[in-house]
Amino acid sequence: MTTTKALRAALLSVLLTCDIVCAQPALAAGQTVRVGIMSGEDEDVWRAVAANAARQGITVKVTTFSDYTQPNEALAQHDLDANSFQHKPYLDAQIAARHYQIMPVGYTYVQPIGLYSRNVKSVAALPQNATIGVPNDPSNEGRALLLLQANGLIKLRLDVGLLPTARDIADNPKHIQIKELDAGIVGRAIGDLDAAVVNTDWAIKAGIRIPQERIAQEKVPGNPYRNFIAVNAKDANAPWVKAIVDSYQQANVASAILSVYHGATLPAWDGAPQR
Repeated sequence: MTTTKALRAALLSVLLTCDIVCAQPALAAGQTVRVGIMSGEDEDVWRAVAANAARQGITVKVTTFSDYTQPNEALAQHDLDANSFQHKPYLDAQIAARHYQIMPVGYTYVQPIGLYSRNVKSVAALPQNATIGVPNDPSNEGRALLLLQANGLIKLRLDVGLLPTARDIADNPKHIQIKELDAGIVGRAIGDLDAAVVNTDWAIKAGIRIPQERIAQEKVPGNPYRNFIAVNAKDANAPWVKAIVDSYQQANVASAILSVYHGATLPAWDGAPQR
């Protein structure tokens, strides 16, 4: 009798332990997760993520976009389970404008925004009255203007935060002309400009040579523009979310990022290899 009770107790202990340890993977396994990304190089990166997720029994279905405004709307409408294309200032601006209930759940990479030129080889060589193109969406225009300020071309009003506009320029010693263009167009217009501030992914798509045509770049340490995987707030604690983030934050994905972006984009999660 004592032996039987002991066996029952041991079996119950095993079952309880399995419930605790195995429950989370079991809930995520067998699930299809729909992820929205920007078309291009990220498709190669997400192939590596999908391979990692498949080993956990999760199917990643990628949907590509060519317009930055679409992935958050698709996520908010539940046409996607997650997206991976943006940084926090951009999401904050989208939330303020559209009241999305979207939140970041895991860092991916950072793309230091750059100032590029085919006319001059340095910031100092930019002429008086130079025309510089910048992206026209709030977060990236602010980012561009902060880069111009960091390189001494303009001075912004104090306390403008991360979202200054051209109206916040307080000092402009070279009388720089700021030309606001769509983020996808500004890089392609570089031949008609003295210089252009271009996001790394759009610079690659526009055929800009990195780093040969880059005359300035924002610093990486303390960069507030790290990209991340985002989900609807109600899904933040779902088991599949952790599984997808874990599938992304792996060495083979870091290698894919460094390879497909030719070192111009850097893995941004804690402990990620940079080279």
